[in-house]
Amino acid sequence: MEIRNAQKGDEYGILHLIKELAKYEKAPEQVVNTAENLAIDLFEKKNCFALVSIENEKIIGFALWYFSYSTWKGNCLYLEDIYILPEFRKHGIGSQLFDLVVQIAKKEGVKRMDWQVLEWNEPAIEFYKKKNAILDSEWINGRLFF
Repeated sequence: MEIRNAQKGDEYGILHLIKELAKYEKAPEQVVNTAENLAIDLFEKKNCFALVSIENEKIIGFALWYFSYSTWKGNCLYLEDIYILPEFRKHGIGSQLFDLVVQIAKKEGVKRMDWQVLEWNEPAIEFYKKKNAILDSEWINGRLFF
């Protein structure tokens, strides 16, 4: 198993995992992104960044993040998604990906790293608790779609 920065051509495998994550989160119809758009955002515009976990030349997991800004803290990192195919879970891959993103956040000097987890996703909640994460139930998410 290898973990590396995403490179051109990985957008297809990453998008496949994004669709698998959407199925897991019971919202597959909400994925409208394409591999082509993902490639532009990752490699041309650099709107986001990704790590991929590979086994036998197949992408089996990924972490995707971007940099954000807090008026209170300054530069931040937002972990948009981390996902491992079910058959590869419980081998520490998610932990390795998460820890690498934490290292990137520290190297970049961000003041805070954020992410969301669905309230019913107990395995993810337990994973983040083991990482000593603060899971805040006070804030309500706001969102607009265009």
